[in-house]
Amino acid sequence: MSPMNPIDPETPIGPGLGEGLPGAGPRRARRAAAGPPPYVLTEDTPVYVISVAAELSGLHPQTLRQYDRLGLVCPDRTAGRGRRYSARDIQQLREVQRLSQDEGINLAGIKRIIELENQVTALQSRVAELVDSLEGAAAALQQREAAVHASYRRDLVPYQPPTPQSSALVVWRPRR
Repeated sequence: MSPMNPIDPETPIGPGLGEGLPGAGPRRARRAAAGPPPYVLTEDTPVYVISVAAELSGLHPQTLRQYDRLGLVCPDRTAGRGRRYSARDIQQLREVQRLSQDEGINLAGIKRIIELENQVTALQSRVAELVDSLEGAAAALQQREAAVHASYRRDLVPYQPPTPQSSALVVWRPRR
């Protein structure tokens, strides 16, 4: 199975590790069969250096540095302080360029839009957590209510106070 391309999921990256390579004998096959690789590329994995990210986003590397200084797109950093961009960062760079070029929004406005989108995403995940918590509490309440109903004594009769118009006397005799 080919690994997923984080930029374009429709396009496969190529053969998996060790597939089709010289020396990809039984030893590599055993390691591959032992389990998943020790790393997994996701949309948030920072793998692209600034020159590759600039090429993929269609921007100049100096523009990427400027966006980093302004806080529009903040890539991860290596131990040597080099920037590493993820697929999500590159998508965000493309969105910043679209908003700036096509919509005519200034960089301060774009930064505010990104902040609000991040806030909406965080609030949506919090609402989902609260809904899950509420559903769990409702299920626990139903279980406790069912346990209470199961513990009722069946020989009790609910009391109904006499109506003021009636003067009837009701005698109750327990069944034996």
